[in-house]
Amino acid sequence: MKVDTGINLDLRAIPNVVKTIESQGYDGVRTAEMNHDPFFPLLLAAEHSEKLEIASSIAVAFARSPMNLANIGHDLNAYSKGRFTMGLGSQIKPHITKRFSMPWGGPAAQMRELILAMRAIWANWYDSEPLQFVGEHYQHTLMTPAFTPNDTEYGAPKVILAAVGPKMTEVAGEVADGMIIHPFSTQAYIDAVTLPAIEAGLEKAGKSREGFELSYSCFVVTGRNEEEFAKSKVAAQERIAFYGSTPAYRGVLDSIGMGELQSELNTMSKQGRWKEMGTLITDDMINAFGVMGEPHQIAPEMLRRYGAYVDRTSASFPVSNDEQRSAIIEALKAG
Repeated sequence: MKVDTGINLDLRAIPNVVKTIESQGYDGVRTAEMNHDPFFPLLLAAEHSEKLEIASSIAVAFARSPMNLANIGHDLNAYSKGRFTMGLGSQIKPHITKRFSMPWGGPAAQMRELILAMRAIWANWYDSEPLQFVGEHYQHTLMTPAFTPNDTEYGAPKVILAAVGPKMTEVAGEVADGMIIHPFSTQAYIDAVTLPAIEAGLEKAGKSREGFELSYSCFVVTGRNEEEFAKSKVAAQERIAFYGSTPAYRGVLDSIGMGELQSELNTMSKQGRWKEMGTLITDDMINAFGVMGEPHQIAPEMLRRYGAYVDRTSASFPVSNDEQRSAIIEALKAG
């Protein structure tokens, strides 16, 4: 199991932080598209590291065109000498249409087409294939030498897709190189929905599970003292409640018999009662979505639950010292 950590930080802090992360034995760093662009930090991470794998986890796909993403993916992969992975997610309709002011189609079909369009652009750049991609959502039929990158030694980056529902998960299996299991997942949901849908997608594309990288970072509640533990718990409750308010994610709550909570959380979100929503998330629910315990207990429990199918995870939780952090990283890698 490879082990990553996040670098959602002030850009000025990233060079020194990345050097420290690499010295601590992490395999890679990831960025999320939250309150900052997900790609700028990865450029700095590539510049100030030698072996760290860098990935967006995730960038919002439908906020950008396939050509825009193809250019970003090429530049980061070429500059990092093949260390970049393009991690994409769909977001939900209100964010795409109201926050990004971009069109929304059928998300699974649109995502499939977006990734195939990106691959067609890269095939033109790296393999001199004619650019003739005509789909329902995207059309790319023009490319001239002036707009074709020359630094093509490292080829196209890997593409991984974050998914929750079975349709998007099947798309990941079919057209992506790996998948990020959404943190808002339970073991019951992963067993019943996620893994079978991945297999269906792989089968459709004639691919095997070998070489398809599955990443999952569950919710973790821990701390070096009671104050840190309590803060970690509240953060997990609020994040679980935030995801749980999304109608498209109701099936995950159904997997643990809590489907009715989705409507209540959705109503509260529309009223702006974000903090109050978190108080509805019980300890049993937290344990269904992740692990709770002292720092030294987290890695063994993650391996026990998820080690059979997860290839990559995150270990960003607090520890007492560098020795304990190294032990956790090595334990996860060995698992």
